[in-house]
Amino acid sequence: MKRNWQPSELVECWTLLPNELELIAHKNPQNSLIFALLLKFFELEARFPESDREIPAVVVNYITQQLGISPSIYSQCNWQGRSIKYYRRKIREFFGFRESNSKDVQELQEWLTQQALIYELKYEQLKLVAISRLRELKIEPPTSSRLERITRSALSSFEDRFFQKTVAQLSHLTKERIDNLFKPPKSENESQTVGSGLDTDSSESSIWNELKSDSGRIGVESFNKEIEKLSILRQLNLPDNLFPHISTKILQQYKQRVVVEYPKDLRRHPEPIRYTLVAIFALLRSQEIIDNLVELIIQIVHRIGTKAEKRVNQELLQDFKKVHGKTNLLFQMAEASLQQPDGVIKEVIFPVVSETTLKNLVKEYKSTGHVYRSRVYTVMRSSYGRHYRRILPLILQQLEFRSNNDAHRPVIQALELLKKYAHSHQRYYDSTEEIPIDGVVRSGTQELILEKNNDGDIKVNRINYELSVLQALRDKLRCKEIWVVGAYRYRNPEEDLPTDFESQRTQYFQALKLPSDVEEFISNLQHQMQSALSQLDSSLPKNKYVKIKNQGKSRISLSPLTPQSEPINLGRLKTEILRRWPKTSLLDVLKETDLRVNFTEHFKSVLTREVLPPPLLQKRLLLCLYGLGTNTGLKRLSDESAGNSISELLHVKRCYIHSQQLRNAIAKVANAIFAARLNHIWGEGTFACASDSKKFGAWDQNLMTQWHIRYGGRGVMIYWHVEKNSVCIYSQLKTCSSSEVAAMIEGLLRHCTEMKVEKNFVDSHGQSEVAFAFCHLLGFQLMPRIKRINIQKLYLPINVPGSTYPNLLPVLTRTINWDLIRQQYDQMIKYATALRLGMAETDAILKRFTRGNLLHPTYQAICELGKAVKTIFLCQYLHSIELRREINDGLNVVENWNSANSFIFYGKGGEIATNRLEDQELAILSLHLLQISLVYINTLMIQQVLSQPQWLKLMKKQDLRALSPLIWLHINPYGTFHLDMNSRLPIETVV
Repeated sequence: MKRNWQPSELVECWTLLPNELELIAHKNPQNSLIFALLLKFFELEARFPESDREIPAVVVNYITQQLGISPSIYSQCNWQGRSIKYYRRKIREFFGFRESNSKDVQELQEWLTQQALIYELKYEQLKLVAISRLRELKIEPPTSSRLERITRSALSSFEDRFFQKTVAQLSHLTKERIDNLFKPPKSENESQTVGSGLDTDSSESSIWNELKSDSGRIGVESFNKEIEKLSILRQLNLPDNLFPHISTKILQQYKQRVVVEYPKDLRRHPEPIRYTLVAIFALLRSQEIIDNLVELIIQIVHRIGTKAEKRVNQELLQDFKKVHGKTNLLFQMAEASLQQPDGVIKEVIFPVVSETTLKNLVKEYKSTGHVYRSRVYTVMRSSYGRHYRRILPLILQQLEFRSNNDAHRPVIQALELLKKYAHSHQRYYDSTEEIPIDGVVRSGTQELILEKNNDGDIKVNRINYELSVLQALRDKLRCKEIWVVGAYRYRNPEEDLPTDFESQRTQYFQALKLPSDVEEFISNLQHQMQSALSQLDSSLPKNKYVKIKNQGKSRISLSPLTPQSEPINLGRLKTEILRRWPKTSLLDVLKETDLRVNFTEHFKSVLTREVLPPPLLQKRLLLCLYGLGTNTGLKRLSDESAGNSISELLHVKRCYIHSQQLRNAIAKVANAIFAARLNHIWGEGTFACASDSKKFGAWDQNLMTQWHIRYGGRGVMIYWHVEKNSVCIYSQLKTCSSSEVAAMIEGLLRHCTEMKVEKNFVDSHGQSEVAFAFCHLLGFQLMPRIKRINIQKLYLPINVPGSTYPNLLPVLTRTINWDLIRQQYDQMIKYATALRLGMAETDAILKRFTRGNLLHPTYQAICELGKAVKTIFLCQYLHSIELRREINDGLNVVENWNSANSFIFYGKGGEIATNRLEDQELAILSLHLLQISLVYINTLMIQQVLSQPQWLKLMKKQDLRALSPLIWLHINPYGTFHLDMNSRLPIETVV
């Protein structure tokens, strides 16, 4: 049970009701207190406390207040004897529970083996599932130690059955080929193993290591390597639907175990375990490779076009000079020609318009319109035909494309045609072939692709047509209108949605807190829109900060916010912290956080055995996390004399530190900060956070790193979610071109801290109509700072005369199409439910709602809903200067978080020096953990200083408003790294 309870939580969970007070009547104060505590504890936990230490002191004080007795009586209570047994029996009867017996234990173990373990493999989670199951059956759970034995026994039984069942489905050939993956490399004079089916180069160091490696940079070579990996995995001939009832989450845990083990370790496993683990790896790795291949197709086709445009633009810029006054020049040339119709051009035209001007005019024409497109297409065709065309047969042979929409059937037919002619040397397709044009060839390029012979018949050049098909395929893959068999992110989009929506419809609507009746949903929105429009319209004449113009494109004029006064005492507070804790080691900050919070308990080995002593493991974990979080690397943190060699640190990183464990540790530190805060210093708990991204430089031999158009340079983006007092509740690694909207929604749904987020502040890149719609459906308020507020439009809830909102008339536009929302309401709830439940990656689900899918009816309905919600927000934003200031303050907090990144992540020039995607993510999450640990320690230090009355009295309202625990004047991240686990930071004792 948690130790810290807010007053509202005490009232909700620990208040004694009248019927409960009747049970306590006629008992002496000690027995009344014992009975009341047992009663409410059992109501919350469905079990009794194993000792009196489980009950927090704040709970005891609240219960004694209700009973009108002194809290000191608690120390006099006797928690042993027959009275306690009698009280427990009466409480069980009151709630309808009974004690567990041996039959219940056996049934629980069998249920865990058959049901719960399909969804979770961690002991802690399984224990909670078991308690929840017993609560449903109204059975009091056994003791904690016995429940642990039951859970671990169920886990062992499940794995034994799972491994045996899987290996029984594998053929002898499949097992042989799995064993061949781990054979040592063959020497040059050895021939390849006969019948192995693994067509690999004998010079490779390890087939297994190659299968585990990430994809390289965008290009034909990376595509070929991914195809080779996929071919090897497919040659294993794994049965279809090998793991029908096992969740992807469970399979990912087994895959992580395989990845960290060396081939020699895998060979030592018994056959059922070895074959099952490798089969899981092969299945999930195949999905990842197919996703990588699709990404490579998308990026390669995009690169062909962008490189062609860049090359043509460079050629044109070298000799381009824009000609002004073309209409006047044409008039002068026409007039001169009419005066001397039989004259020579040099004698008639050149004196009026010079030869140089005419040349510039021709060059300008060639740089625009059809001529420009023709030149770009010529370069694209040359690049594709000479270099990239070699991957087309591999695409058609290894990937199977499908679509659920008949409107995109022409692209599928075109791919089948390309596959038919994949090995042909013909320049043109046969005239008898049915060649799809509409929906495949872009209207603006048809005249470039379709050629005519001397007889006027149209013939289709194969290279031109292939390039058009690849461009159409790219567009449809990006919005998942075309999907790929065997992929995960690019799988059938229907698999991303709940399949039991009709049977669970009521529960899904209740979970989203939305009405199941669409008319009620629309009525509520219309009422909110009318109220917001009326409020803004009536207040606009008196609003000196907002003006609506009647002409021009910029109709809304919004005055900038006035700067707030600078706090006068924050500098003194920082100086005092520097005086008390000078040159505090950042490594000591991480250590102190762990000693207080114990976040390292979340780092469990993915292997089956743990042999490191806990103190030594804790020390090595902290060194690894510090080396990753500062980007200095593990070699700089290794200390041979202290028993922490580089190989030992690498072992800890490989087996113990993974992304989900880091996220759990970060959530625990965040929750510790929320619990440690003092309301009179930091204010009441907040329900708002701000999100933004920051670019980090990174190596580019991978699919994650991209060139950033706005900031320049190659790198990756880190998207942060930070609440108002500088606690970052979620972080994620993303590409420079990926959607910030998807990252924003992902963080709101997956942060896993105790903070309840209701509002989210973003800048212009984190908002869109789709974002407004989904945030509304998921119960969040999206509150962006929109850069181009001057051109925004307000939509009407219903058809009303112009006099209804006279002051808003210049910025009003059409009425919301409510019929679209009516028709697609259930479908929108399906997508919102899929996002809430995490049935697929957020970015994969939102791919359906991009500009490449404008005709999709659900996308159109989502846009209409987004326009309605955005109108409500814009009215509130323009009406309230307090709201604009709140959004601006929130975004300033996340900018301050970004500024601290470079102070902590200073190693290697702040560049992520790895091409492994997993290592990139670990580096960023370790940075997050290190930075939030700094916030935790600073929170304690600031509260310790302000615990003295003279300091708290010194702090004014504006000082407390601007107070932030994200300060580092007193922190030293550099120097030698000596970690003494026996020393502590003197936070409470320094004055």
